[in-house]
Amino acid sequence: MTSANTTVTTLEPETLRQWMAQHEDLVIIDVRSAAEFESLHIRGSYNVPLPLLSEHTADLAARLGERVVLVCQSGVRAEQARQKLSTAGVDTAYVLTGGAPGFANAGGDVVRGAQRWDLERQVRMAAGSLVLTGLVGGRFVSPKVRALAGIVGTGLAFSAASNTCAMGKALAAMPWNKTAQEPTATTAIQQIPAAGA
Repeated sequence: MTSANTTVTTLEPETLRQWMAQHEDLVIIDVRSAAEFESLHIRGSYNVPLPLLSEHTADLAARLGERVVLVCQSGVRAEQARQKLSTAGVDTAYVLTGGAPGFANAGGDVVRGAQRWDLERQVRMAAGSLVLTGLVGGRFVSPKVRALAGIVGTGLAFSAASNTCAMGKALAAMPWNKTAQEPTATTAIQQIPAAGA
């Protein structure tokens, strides 16, 4: 998916596997939460969660070379990271198709840790449960409870239109998603070798 004014594109897991064997200048950045990273990540990748990347885009961009691959669960957060880095002058970043799970399914070298539901799955469960509660509550408790389903539906529509997810941010702050220590700018960005070093 290359546009006329940029060299940024998606990258298939099989191609990344080849690059990992051939290119020493390759930097793989996983933009998921520390808990998601802990449960499954590509061996040799660096964890720079999207909120941290968004706050320190220029610092990160200054360290990156020509071959950067961004990884998340499905590609949505990695694409947001690509857009942020593009505004800082990094226009040679690739978004890994299928994210970390797709790479693992393609036989890529991954590290597996404590297993937990990824954030996107948690959002689907929470949203679905709230809608179901609204519908059942509207039938058996009070018709006013149906408004819950409408509120969640509106939130999901806004989330899709704005490419953000307030529910995901709220769930990321829950204790079960905080088992791993979230990196700081120093621990996340400074661990990445500076380009040309």
